[in-house]
Amino acid sequence: MKLILASASPRRLDLLARIGVTPDAVDPAHIDESVPQGELPRDHALRLAIEKAEAVEERHPDALVLAADTVVAVGRRILPKVEDEATLRTCMKLLSGRRHRVLTGVALAIPGETTRSRLVETMIAMKRLSDEEIDFYASHGEWQGKAGGYALQGYGEVYVRHIAGSYSNVVGLPLAEARHLLKSAGYPIA
Repeated sequence: MKLILASASPRRLDLLARIGVTPDAVDPAHIDESVPQGELPRDHALRLAIEKAEAVEERHPDALVLAADTVVAVGRRILPKVEDEATLRTCMKLLSGRRHRVLTGVALAIPGETTRSRLVETMIAMKRLSDEEIDFYASHGEWQGKAGGYALQGYGEVYVRHIAGSYSNVVGLPLAEARHLLKSAGYPIA
């Protein structure tokens, strides 16, 4: 059976390669990812993962479609995918010295079956950041397009005091859950 990855994220491709999975194709969903009024971070991440899987399933009805959505949340507040330096600085000041959650919804659309999904939560404690540290991180550019504005797999890791939960979840795809979903659908994986 073919596997389609409903994501343009190079990090998700790299993570799948770590467990010996190479999708047959990459086909991003291109859905509306805005947050409806009052939607909680857990619900948002899971809903988007399912919607992405089902949108791409319509284009590949005979394939497994794996999708994910990662959200960084401080309390009930969902932080944006950061595209500009002003937003980065706002996010970094909010995360400075605080704990936050990284939530990833993972969904697998299976031909002829109901879409299966999982939600994974990782808690992160960020050190208190000085203005100089935020300036330095802003100069790196690795934050662009990242939920909450930092990359745990990059220089952003030096600002993390504590992590409780799945590391791969924070990078963008919780591998244990993705592997379980694929294996339970009969995908050949060790």
